[in-house]
Amino acid sequence: MRILGISAFYHDSAAALVADGKLLAAAQEERFTRKKHDARFPQHAIDFCLQHASISFKDVDYVAFYDKPFLKFERLLETYLAFAPRGFTSFRMAIPVWLKEKLLQKSLLRDEFKRWVPDFDWHNKLLFGEHHQSHAASAFFPSPFEKAAVLTMDGVGEWATTSLAMGEGNELQMLREIHFPHSLGLLYSAFTYYTGFKVNSGEYKVMGLAPYGEPRFTTAIFDKLVDLKDDGSFRLNLDYFDYCTGLRMTNDKFDALFDGKPRKPEERLTQREMDLAASIQAVTEEIVLRLTRAVARDSGARNLCLAGGVALNCVANGKVLREKLFDNIWVQPAAGDAGGAVGAAYAAYHGFCRQPRQVNGHGNAPLDGMDGSYLGPEYAQADIEARLTGAGAKFDVLSYDGMIDATAQALADGKAVGWFQGRMEFGPRALGGRSILGDARSPSMQKTLNLKVKYRESFRPFAPSVLREDVAEWFEIDADSPYMLMVAPVVEGRRRAMTDDEKALFGIDKLNVPRSEIPAVTHVDYSARIQTVHRQTNPAYHDLISAFKTRTGCPVIVNTSFNVRGEPIVCTPEDAFRCFMGTEIEVLVVGNCLLKKEEQDPALKRDYKDAFELD
Repeated sequence: MRILGISAFYHDSAAALVADGKLLAAAQEERFTRKKHDARFPQHAIDFCLQHASISFKDVDYVAFYDKPFLKFERLLETYLAFAPRGFTSFRMAIPVWLKEKLLQKSLLRDEFKRWVPDFDWHNKLLFGEHHQSHAASAFFPSPFEKAAVLTMDGVGEWATTSLAMGEGNELQMLREIHFPHSLGLLYSAFTYYTGFKVNSGEYKVMGLAPYGEPRFTTAIFDKLVDLKDDGSFRLNLDYFDYCTGLRMTNDKFDALFDGKPRKPEERLTQREMDLAASIQAVTEEIVLRLTRAVARDSGARNLCLAGGVALNCVANGKVLREKLFDNIWVQPAAGDAGGAVGAAYAAYHGFCRQPRQVNGHGNAPLDGMDGSYLGPEYAQADIEARLTGAGAKFDVLSYDGMIDATAQALADGKAVGWFQGRMEFGPRALGGRSILGDARSPSMQKTLNLKVKYRESFRPFAPSVLREDVAEWFEIDADSPYMLMVAPVVEGRRRAMTDDEKALFGIDKLNVPRSEIPAVTHVDYSARIQTVHRQTNPAYHDLISAFKTRTGCPVIVNTSFNVRGEPIVCTPEDAFRCFMGTEIEVLVVGNCLLKKEEQDPALKRDYKDAFELD
């Protein structure tokens, strides 16, 4: 049985294919269209999924959409009625779009599917799941657990913003919900907006900025904005927000509480924004901790699964892990809306079709049903060579061992390396398939990659990729973190003590102070967003880091996504070559092909810095 899952029409459209209970393929539309967070119908992602499985659309048994448009429309109408006459301008803009497109989404989907199969039986084969049900299914069914509690936290689905489910075998039961407009995701997004970053894409910047500030606004947030109970349930004071009725997240009352207007995008960051980031991060962590404590206490579950956009807050995840409330925690790597495609397919397969579930993660099986999240396109060596030749690239073709050795040496020499191997990752993180790599021991690598390669804000941290077998020797964690969704401190013995003058620094001035033996991946609070690398899911990446360790004694390298700011992660060899030629990446490795910047035709160099809309 084959189920095609789809998420679309809000942000991060995606498609996923589940066949006989196994997730075969998944990809975001943005990777093919090169438009970040592309929300359009994911026709390219669907094409890829079908091609990967060598099937046509008529071979699909059901198509599952990740939410229910009618319920979203109901929420929109009820919200505007509840706040009338406020928000009429927003209402006037939104309703025609909903009447024309969203409310008729079933017809829109039917018309799109007819491009593949004119006689597609949309009346019987098109299924709709609820938004949080799709999130929960994406977290539980691919997890390595027979039984688990499932916590979903995001902005809003149809009505739910936070939900608890219990999964066992092929059953997933939704138990409790917090409803719109009370939303942890929207609270965090309000501060994302207020600190001058883009909602639905800049939240991770707020998380990265938080360690540079002091949480001096935490009391004001709890006193004025959030009524938080012991069990983690909460209500927001809507007097301070405008997202229910307006065209912005916050209002003048919010401005008065925090002493000023919102920061304009690209305006210089001040200590106020850093302190705001630290404050909302602290509030978010407290809410998540109270929620998970209540889940552990009330359910007795020993395993926890997390999904929804808030589950991408790896700092909060790390704190939950360190509380040891659960024996095991598993986070869906595509925890945002893209992962809804995976969840919709699984929910249809197990829930609607009542098919049995095979739990992954035992014996020689992969860690879980996501296969390391390497679920996208891959390219044969001959195809890579043809594509690079067509793009005008000059390259050497090495043996596998030669490629590993040459790349490890380039990293040890302090070079920035573009790394394109195997299948593309699904989700927001590059995990060693489409990555830019560097030497974690270099004090200048973070600044170099941010300013000369990624063309992004200098404060943005980078993640370490570390061999799973060595993680506990370098970080205060001894658990799997294959998806870069857990933050943990660098172990005490690897840290560097700061001088009194360094301790006195404020804000971004802290950035250039080395904190450990691996300064390029050690944040200002001595933490790191860890990716454990496993031989069974990515043998080439494991071999590379092992070769680097042999040369340097260090099993840790810098891993950041292969793109520049505002660009989706590269998908094809041509994408990789263009990014290579438009940045100061010095070495590019695609399959067994090795490219050096100095050997390329200078005429192919691109002005890449302003090629994409800023995120």
